[in-house]
Amino acid sequence: MLKQVAKGVLVHESEFIQSNSVVVQGRDGVLLIDPGITGDEMAALADDLRGLGQPVVAGFSTHPDWDHVLWHPDFGDAPRYGTARCAASMRDLLSNAGWRERVAEGLPPEYAEEIPMDLLGLITGLPAGAAQIPWDGPTARIIEHQAHAPGHAALLIQERRILVAGDMLSDILMPFLDLEAADPLGEYLDALRLFEGVADGVDAVIPGHGSVGGAGQLRARIKQDRAYVQALLDSGVPDDPRIGPSAPLDWLPDVHGWQLQRLAERSERGDTAG
Repeated sequence: MLKQVAKGVLVHESEFIQSNSVVVQGRDGVLLIDPGITGDEMAALADDLRGLGQPVVAGFSTHPDWDHVLWHPDFGDAPRYGTARCAASMRDLLSNAGWRERVAEGLPPEYAEEIPMDLLGLITGLPAGAAQIPWDGPTARIIEHQAHAPGHAALLIQERRILVAGDMLSDILMPFLDLEAADPLGEYLDALRLFEGVADGVDAVIPGHGSVGGAGQLRARIKQDRAYVQALLDSGVPDDPRIGPSAPLDWLPDVHGWQLQRLAERSERGDTAG
């Protein structure tokens, strides 16, 4: 079911880690951001859009993780965009003859049979440094950064004062670092500064996973995520309920521990950037 967040901006929440598909209404149709997760969910979303008389005229993937590059035939053949780095990452994946098996290894077992992969990752890369989505609708400003995944991008829907954050600024997930990046911790802090720079123009934030938050929540999530990353940078222990005994997902403490291990291994190799 689509829920309205602001005028012309709606969200469909999946059962899988509260994944949010975002719909932005334009003049002749909608911009569909990160649709997912199961085939039935995406077919239902397409039905909802048909009920609104709103075809999909453009798609956007915030980053190249499997759950953000899905698509369904019922959405049609509208152009699907991503940043240049996001699209390059998907081209590299899809050029491998065994890409389906590689992706399948990371799928949640309870949903694996329900996730359609035929149209996964068929993204057109926008020119490097592109400032906005090319579509006939509210300005969707691209805020690209190198936190979480290569070519990760948030979208600021300026006229609607909405920040679509991709896999950042979640109330249920702590920062997931791109541990293959040159400076995982520094680049994450850089991204948070970018979000802080647009916060005055935002009334609501939509994370890739978790609850939609208001302007106050946006600033609180920036602060909480910065505290987590800074604690790792200082070799401290984050005081973060998302990884504590009351963590909203019982596997998050393990992910936190894995990130600590990987950062320690980088440090042992002399990679002082993080």
